Amino acid sequence: MAFSLIPDRVYSSIFEIDGTELSRHGVSLLLADLDNTLAKYGQPDPEPAVQQWKCGLAEAGVELFLLSNSRKPTRAGHYARCLEVPYLGHAGKPRTEGFFRAMEQMGRTPAQTAMVGDQIFTDILGAKRAGVLALMVEPMELRGNPGRYLRYVVEEPFRALGRRR
Repeated sequence: MAFSLIPDRVYSSIFEIDGTELSRHGVSLLLADLDNTLAKYGQPDPEPAVQQWKCGLAEAGVELFLLSNSRKPTRAGHYARCLEVPYLGHAGKPRTEGFFRAMEQMGRTPAQTAMVGDQIFTDILGAKRAGVLALMVEPMELRGNPGRYLRYVVEEPFRALGRRR
């Protein structure tokens, strides 16, 4: 398993990720983190723009799958049901088991899969270890948890290297 903390690509938000471009590169499954990637912490339902983005992915032949580490028992399930996508909560990222369970459930290989998330030490490291394309987005918000500021400061050199790719 690979060990890298450098994302393959870095985007401002999920809305810059184009399903047609993913499809051109053989990606037909996009695993997505929930908190600070698709939704702000505590936001219970998907915004209409996220719904539209998911539909754009589907039109390009890319299925969305929610892969969340959320410790709240119903958070990932509720959000995924509202978005009408499959999900795996308590995924245990950066361990690879959740990635492989999601790919198996969807009948995909690592070469057909990408992961999008906002954190280097869970989303990107896990994606790299699982052999899937690692896409990083800037966090939606940092306020509310001082630990987040510190974590994102430590991650910034890796984000910067990813932006150069």
